[in-house]
Amino acid sequence: MKTTIEELVAFRTVVDTGSITAASEQLAQTVSGISRALSRLEQKLDTTLLRRTTRRLELTEEGAAFLQRTRAILDAIDDAEEQMAARRQQPAGRLRVNAASPFMLHAIVPLVPEFRKLYPQISLELDTDDLPIDLLERRTDIAIRIGPLRDSTLHARPLGTHRLRVLASPAYLEAHGKPRKVSDLAEHVLLGFTQPESLNRWPLRGVHGDEWNIAPTLMASSGETLRQLALAGVGIVCLSDFMTGADRARGALVQVLAKDTADARQPVNAVYYRNTQLSARITSFLDFLSQRMA
Repeated sequence: MKTTIEELVAFRTVVDTGSITAASEQLAQTVSGISRALSRLEQKLDTTLLRRTTRRLELTEEGAAFLQRTRAILDAIDDAEEQMAARRQQPAGRLRVNAASPFMLHAIVPLVPEFRKLYPQISLELDTDDLPIDLLERRTDIAIRIGPLRDSTLHARPLGTHRLRVLASPAYLEAHGKPRKVSDLAEHVLLGFTQPESLNRWPLRGVHGDEWNIAPTLMASSGETLRQLALAGVGIVCLSDFMTGADRARGALVQVLAKDTADARQPVNAVYYRNTQLSARITSFLDFLSQRMA
C-alpha cells in the first residue's frame, strides 16, 4: 500500500505541534485517528519515525530524513493548489477551438482582440473544418457546431441561434430580375451545398410547407464559398445571419422573398468532452462567446 497525503499531513502536524493531541485539535480529528495514521505510515515504510515516550515525541534519524521529504511533497502540493487558484482567477494555458470556416471568420475572429485583452494569458489555437471532427483525436478543447447535434457522447452549451435568409446581390437582381414568388426561383441560378443535403432545404413557405428543396445550379462544400459567389453576382443563396450581417448592412446582399420566408433558425452549440470540472480557460471562453452572441 502506498502512503497517502492524509498520513503525511498527520506526520508533519504531529512533529510541528509536538504531540498527537495537539495535532488532532489542529486537524479537527480524533486522537485515535491521528495515532492510527502514524502507525499505518510506519507500517508502510517498515521503519520507526517517532519514538513515543510518556512526556514527548522524538524523531528518529529515519524520521528526520522522511520529514524533510514530507515537507517538500506537501509544499509542492500547496504550490500546485495555489497555482490552480490563480489560474481560476486569471485563466491561462493553451485553448484549442475548432469551428467551420465561415463561423470562425465571421463570428469568432472579430472577437479575438477583445478576448485577448480580457485573458492575455490564454493562448488561442484556432482550427477550421467544415465537417464534424473527433475532439479527442484532434486534441480540441471546444468545437462550435451549427445545426442539430447528433453526437450524444458530447456535452453541449447553447450559444444562440442565427436566422436563415434567402439573399442575392443587387447586381444579380438587376441582371436577372427579382423573384416575386417562390416558384420564380426555378428561373434563377441557385447556389447550394454539396453536403449535408439538409442545407439545401430553404425556409420558404408554399404548398410544400415551410421548407423548399432546391435543385442547386452551382454547389460548394463551404458556406463562405457560396457567400463569395453571391457577392460576385453569380446567383441566389440561403445563408445564416452570422455570415451575412455585415453584407446586408452595407447593401452588398439583399433579402429576397422576405414575406415568403419562414422564421427558421440554426442553433449554435459549443461542444466538448467533460469528464471532470471544466478548466477555467474553457469556461472563460464559453462565457465570453455566449455573452457576445446574445
